[in-house]
Amino acid sequence: MSGDEPTRYPLARSPWALPSAIAAELDPDGRAGRRHKRTVRDWLVDFACFFVAVFIGLLGAESVSGNPDLSEGAAVLDQLVGALACAAVWLRRRWPLGLAIAMVPVSVVSESAGGAAVVALFTLAVHRPFRYVAWVGGISIALVPLFYWVRPDPDLPYVVSAVLGVLLSASVIGWGMFVRSRRQLLLSLRDSAIRAENEAALRAEQAQRLAREDIAREMHDVLAHRLTLLSVHAGALEFRPDAPRAEIARAAGVIRESSHEALQDLRQVIGVLRGGEGEASGRPQPTLAALDTLVAESRDAGMKVALDQRVGDATEVPAAIGRTAYRIAQEALTNARKHAPGAEVTVAVSGRPGEGLAIVVRNPPPPGDVPHVPGSGQGLIGLTERATLAGGRLGHGTSADGGFEVSAWLPWAL
Repeated sequence: MSGDEPTRYPLARSPWALPSAIAAELDPDGRAGRRHKRTVRDWLVDFACFFVAVFIGLLGAESVSGNPDLSEGAAVLDQLVGALACAAVWLRRRWPLGLAIAMVPVSVVSESAGGAAVVALFTLAVHRPFRYVAWVGGISIALVPLFYWVRPDPDLPYVVSAVLGVLLSASVIGWGMFVRSRRQLLLSLRDSAIRAENEAALRAEQAQRLAREDIAREMHDVLAHRLTLLSVHAGALEFRPDAPRAEIARAAGVIRESSHEALQDLRQVIGVLRGGEGEASGRPQPTLAALDTLVAESRDAGMKVALDQRVGDATEVPAAIGRTAYRIAQEALTNARKHAPGAEVTVAVSGRPGEGLAIVVRNPPPPGDVPHVPGSGQGLIGLTERATLAGGRLGHGTSADGGFEVSAWLPWAL
C-alpha cells in the first residue's frame, strides 16, 4: 500500500449500519467539520425514538385525561404540548443540547411530553460531553420530585413515584453515556490501528533504508578491491610501456579478470536493489573460507602477502562473522596496496568458538615514495561500523615502526 493511499477498514465497508458520526470518522474521504447525512441505521433509530416518545406520551395523555384534578382545557393543552414535543424529537441530532434544555420546563408542565424528555436526555448523553449531561441531567432529576408533588400519581404513593422517576432518568443518562463510551472506544481502536500501521510502515521504511546502506557499504568493500587492482596495473602499464611482453600480458590478464569480477559484483548489487533479495545474482557471499583466494588474488596483483591462518576449519565459522572478517581483510589489503605499495603485508587470523575471532592486518612503512591516491577514508569507518553491528570491535592506526595496522575482534559463540 502506498503512503498516499487512504487506509480503509472493514468497519467502513457497510457505513449504512453505523451511526453517521462514526461513519464520518471512518470515511477517509470525509472532510472535517462537515455534517454527514443520516445513515439507514440513523433513520431506524430516529423512528424508534419517535415511537418511544409517542408511546410514553400516549400513556401520559391517558393519565392526564383520567386526572380529575385537571380541567378539560388543561388536559387538551397538555396533550398538544406533548404532541409538539414528540415532533421536536426529529431535531435531536441537530440540536441535542438545545432540545434537552427545552424539554426540562416542558416536561414539568406537560405530562404527555415525558417521552420526548426521556429521548432528549438520552440523545444529550450520547452526543455531548459529560459536563453538559451533568448540568441538564442534574436539573431534570432534581425536578422529578417537584413534578410528582405538583401532579401526584393516583395509583402510586408519592415517594415511590419520585424514586421511580429518578431511577428512570438516571438509567437513561447511564445508557446514553455507555453508548457514547462505546463509540469513543471504537474510534480509539481505529486510531490505534492507524498508528500501529503507520509505525509498521515507518519500521519497514527504516529497515529498507538500513538495507540500502548495507548494500552501499557492500559496494564499497567489494568494488574498491577490484578497482584498486585495475588502477595499480593500469598505472604500471602507463609508466612502463617498455616492460617485457610476459609482464604486460600478466598485467593485462589481471586487469581483465578484475574487470570481470567487478562486473559480476555490480550485477549482484543491482540485482539486490531491483529484487530486494540478498542472493539475487546467485553468487555466494564470500566468507572466511575464501580468504585464501583473496590472498592469492593480491599476490597475483604483485603484492607481498603473508597469511597466518590459525583457525582449524574456516567453514565452521558462522557465515555472518566469516563474511565480516573477509571484508575487513579485503579492505585492509586494499588500503595497503594503495598507501604502502611494495611493502609486505601480514594477515593473521586466529580464534576458536567461545573465544572469538581475531583478525590483524599489518604492513610496514612503504619502501619508497608513495604517489597520492585519492580516497574518502570511508572504508575504515564502514569496517568499524560493520564490526560493531556484528557485536565486535575494530581498531586501526599507525604502528611503532611507522607502518599501519588494522585489528578486529568478532564474537564466535559456542
